[in-house]
Amino acid sequence: MVFLLKLPVPNITPSPMLWLFDLDNTLHDASHTIFPLISANMNTYLARVLGDGVTPASAAQVDAARLGYWKRYGATLLGMIRHHQVSAADFLRETHDLGDLAQMVRAERGLARMLRSLPGRKILLTNAPTRYSRDVMRQLGLQRHFSHHVAIEDMRVHGQLRPKPSKLMLRRLLRRHGVTAQRCILVEDTLANLRSASQLGMRTVWITQYLRMSDPIGKAPLPRMLKRPAYVDVKVKSVRQLPARLHRLR
Repeated sequence: MVFLLKLPVPNITPSPMLWLFDLDNTLHDASHTIFPLISANMNTYLARVLGDGVTPASAAQVDAARLGYWKRYGATLLGMIRHHQVSAADFLRETHDLGDLAQMVRAERGLARMLRSLPGRKILLTNAPTRYSRDVMRQLGLQRHFSHHVAIEDMRVHGQLRPKPSKLMLRRLLRRHGVTAQRCILVEDTLANLRSASQLGMRTVWITQYLRMSDPIGKAPLPRMLKRPAYVDVKVKSVRQLPARLHRLR
């Protein structure tokens, strides 16, 4: 006679879901007023830095630098640091000097209710600077729905600034919060950031309703039909549609 020993089955509960939410053009419409102002500030800053000390650089030179550094490094700031030794703090302060945001922030109603309905923790993960992103979140009234606020100044690996789409930064964030990539969802408007997250094993959500241009200098219009890339799990117009698509992200 053979006796089978029944061992207790461990009660393994998967770790809760971790949501990483972008801010600009994800939770609010930055393209309406805020991005044009930031872009103008950035052009002024680059023209001064790229100039000869007397005459600012031309608009064509500024556009070429902004676009080239964005394509090469994922952020114009990183190119300016590497090739022109600018101070990140100085760059972020001047480019995000916008005055009173109260009249600039535009967003949908019901965002707080949407966030409450999503299971798991939420982290704000933005390439914007701390002061600006906190001011926008204050205007949106959404701070209490996020356990952590990670701005660009916080995105450092081995002392070097590594904003989105850095995989090194994303891996470090996952380790810090004790969650696997498979239990993490990035909600974003920027495809390059979603691509990096997908390559690490995260699920991805692409928000499209606030997109106006496909480059940071506002010269390349979006195609009429925004096709969902293979590395995007869910494409929605609004973050308010997330609860209805949750079954596709589990």
